[in-house]
Amino acid sequence: MGDILIVDDERDIRELIGDILEDEGYTTRLAGNSGEAMSEINAEPPALIILDIWLKDSKMDGIDILKTVKRDNPDVPVVIISGHGNIEIAVAAIKQGAYDFIEKPFNIDQLLVVIRRAMEASRLRRENLTLKRRETHAAEMIGDSPAFRALSSQLEKVTRSNGRVMLTGPAGSGKEVAARYIHARSSRASGPFITVNCAGVTPETMEETLFGRETPDRGVEPGLLEQAHGGVVYFDEVADMPAGTQSKILRVLVDQQFQRVGGQDNVRVDLRVISSTNRDLDAEIAEGRFRQELFHRLNVVPIAVPSLEDRREDIPTLARHFVEQCHKGQGLPNRDFSDEAIALLQTMVWPGNVRQLKNLVERVLILGDGTGAIEARELPQEGPRDGEEGRVVLSGTLATLPLRDAREAFEREYLLTQINRFGGNISRTANFVGMERSALHRKLKSLGVVTTAKGGARIAALEEAEEEEERAAS
Repeated sequence: MGDILIVDDERDIRELIGDILEDEGYTTRLAGNSGEAMSEINAEPPALIILDIWLKDSKMDGIDILKTVKRDNPDVPVVIISGHGNIEIAVAAIKQGAYDFIEKPFNIDQLLVVIRRAMEASRLRRENLTLKRRETHAAEMIGDSPAFRALSSQLEKVTRSNGRVMLTGPAGSGKEVAARYIHARSSRASGPFITVNCAGVTPETMEETLFGRETPDRGVEPGLLEQAHGGVVYFDEVADMPAGTQSKILRVLVDQQFQRVGGQDNVRVDLRVISSTNRDLDAEIAEGRFRQELFHRLNVVPIAVPSLEDRREDIPTLARHFVEQCHKGQGLPNRDFSDEAIALLQTMVWPGNVRQLKNLVERVLILGDGTGAIEARELPQEGPRDGEEGRVVLSGTLATLPLRDAREAFEREYLLTQINRFGGNISRTANFVGMERSALHRKLKSLGVVTTAKGGARIAALEEAEEEEERAAS
């Protein structure tokens, strides 16, 4: 049922409580002073501690032991007992994190009720933590494009260290998934993964959210940093952290300790910090909105998470993965995609990146008829109006060009799109558009399109202009 440590300087009382609890099916350990108590706790943390607040011939009293337990083993419930009970002692005990306070001489039935409730509360906290850890282990990295493989290689390297990581990339690109991937494969995988949504917490409540608080009425309320002890704290969109909080977080990173709001005692934490941002932090520093010292502390290992634009080859795999997720998690139809639908997905614009793709897949599964492959017509697009099937809608600029110029502009844009869709692979592009590889090369050259080392294509004139700018700047 559970291992309970009984700490009391009166031998008769601790043995009496021990006998009663063993009759109820609990296993017990006994300690007569603070030294014995701390030895037992350090050897193996118990499931619950019954602690006398006054301990004769001890270096630490009950409150000191309570503080130490709550610092090092916050999930272990502590029930305080005392023969000199008064409201001040009870408030002090609860404030330091005790589960309950019972005055001697105590009623055995009352003690058993308190113990059962404390053990149940502890069990529920452990189950909740286990569920959170399962969510972390479920974080999956999906893809096979060159950009994705480069990202995976970097993430694998940092999993083997305890260094602080700064993930950069546009909104929706999967920075939190990358952070969870690091955690799940690190030596801290058994510890918690706590997310701090820097943009979602008001400046007025940020410090209580991070550091927790202590009040006479509610006692100790741990903050997110304390909850992350032994694991990872993830600062999501760290550029949105209030300026006043930045200096305090900097101090935590240096000292590995802090004080709760309203508290006096230092709380020590063992954390790995992973941060993310979609902003240019150098620009934020120049504008005085982000502390340079904090940036250097967080940016030990910078990793760029690519946009969906940079990994279009992964779109078919990602889309099918999201279909499977929706099927298992929500019972939505498990549908595949037609070739035309996949082609359209790979040529669409994705300002919301992977998150936008996931939302689109979910919407199509919800609104679709649930049978057969997902067709291109089910995807959002600007198409012809009623009665105009088979027509191509021209942009205003294209419609004003002479036929020869319009054809050249269309071919250039079309081939740029297809090359980027296939990650710069000329052979696959040629096969799809129905041209010989050599003919495609000649066409690209005539249109002023060049392929790049990064696996895509650009207009030669633009490339040359940028190179000229770089030469002028140097």
